[in-house]
Amino acid sequence: MLSRVADSMYWLSRYLERAEHTARVAGVQLNLVPEQPAEMNAGRWVRVGQSLGIEELGVERLGMSKALDMIAYNPASRTSVVHCVMSARFNARQVREEISSEMWEQLNRLYHQVVVAAPDFLSDADHLAFLDQVKEGAQLFMGMTDSTMTHGEGWRFIELGRYLERAQNVARLLESHLASFKVDFDNPGEEPDALSYPEWIGLLKSATAFEAYCKVYTPAVVPRLAADFLVLSDRFPHSIRFSLDRVYNALTAITENAPSQRAQSVVRVAGRQRAMLSYSQIDELIGQGLEAALASMREECAAVHTGLNEAFIGYAVEAALGG
Repeated sequence: MLSRVADSMYWLSRYLERAEHTARVAGVQLNLVPEQPAEMNAGRWVRVGQSLGIEELGVERLGMSKALDMIAYNPASRTSVVHCVMSARFNARQVREEISSEMWEQLNRLYHQVVVAAPDFLSDADHLAFLDQVKEGAQLFMGMTDSTMTHGEGWRFIELGRYLERAQNVARLLESHLASFKVDFDNPGEEPDALSYPEWIGLLKSATAFEAYCKVYTPAVVPRLAADFLVLSDRFPHSIRFSLDRVYNALTAITENAPSQRAQSVVRVAGRQRAMLSYSQIDELIGQGLEAALASMREECAAVHTGLNEAFIGYAVEAALGG
């Protein structure tokens, strides 16, 4: 596959996954605001910015309208939902002949829906409707991708983008949550206090995990079990382990036809991380320092991204020729 095609497939998927995740996190936080007292809402959007990797929101305590503009609507903000959808569509245009008509039509429809949003005239209910529209539009696109596109190399690069972005997002989400709401993991069955309990439900909902968590464990949210589910579940599609399993599988399939040293190197990085999570237990990660472990997982994901770019996208001519 041409490197430019692989690059566009990869970034198309990453941007759309980022838009869907950002929209979900923002929507959960909007629903939490009226439920929580003022002391819990103070600095809420700073915490949201940290969980999304938006540094500007961590610099000052912005009001909700300004924070939402930066998170959701402002096309000049490279981390906003609208900017991510625009970037996904731009990359899709570069590979229009490689994706299905259904995929293009759905993404084009989502693009035209989000670019006309005028946040200054929206109520809280309208903000939530906009964010739900983005989530549903992105999920529809991914469902169409899996059902209408040949599962060859192009689809594998879409898988890489989706799940590498997802693993990093969930790791950062949980890491920032642990930094904001301290947990006594020495009492593994202890539930959060009454003030922070809704925030833990919000954490699970931000990863589409609340209902799945309740079915696997209990309706009572226990921080240790929530962390175990988000990090180590091998069956939940938004867990870090599940996501990195998919990253490894996609890389392995792609490198079957590209057995270069650089390609094998990135597979080893992904395989090492996959093996670590496969044989870890949550108590071991807590003992090592869970926040530090999550930061390390994000760094390993960044290393996979760099290796992927060097092996398949931005490699030098002499490397392609075997030099």
